[in-house]
Amino acid sequence: MEYQRPPIGTLTTSLAALSAGVAPATIRDWVRRGLLTRCGGSPKRPLYRVADVEAARYAAKPTRDNQRTAKAA
Repeated sequence: MEYQRPPIGTLTTSLAALSAGVAPATIRDWVRRGLLTRCGGSPKRPLYRVADVEAARYAAKPTRDNQRTAKAA
């Protein structure tokens, strides 16, 4: 069961994904990598602060040495 309306200033995983323009799996990945922290909810229905989601969205993401990079045309 999804929240009817999360508490003010918080977002569910799906709402955080919509806000950041990413997939819900990306939000879960940010949590796993430590870029985003949960602020409440339950283990299956976490909540995130709006400001934390925006900070994670613009945070510098670590890259791997062999990761492909876009080449200028």
